Amino acid sequence: MPLSKTRTSFYRRLYVAHLIDAGLAASVPAIVELSGMPRRTAQDTLAALAELDIRCEFEQSRGERHQIGRYVIRDWGPISSSWVNDHAEQIAGALDYPLPRP
Repeated sequence: MPLSKTRTSFYRRLYVAHLIDAGLAASVPAIVELSGMPRRTAQDTLAALAELDIRCEFEQSRGERHQIGRYVIRDWGPISSSWVNDHAEQIAGALDYPLPRP
């Protein structure tokens, strides 16, 4: 049975937050490369994390200019990061994305 758009969107947000929090992908290009999702989808998904009260911030690298740095999850809000970590394989499979590996 195919996933609803609502569930797909929710899982995509969890997947991206997991990639960032696990240190697997901390930039839009890294998310695109690892997941295969389009750049615009990755950007929109990052922006939508706040809708789940997941606080994701861009951390500028010291001494760098032009938005060089990385994304960091500061707070998972009401989401259990350990649940997401434990179910990362299922989430990736449901989205037909590669399994994130540390």
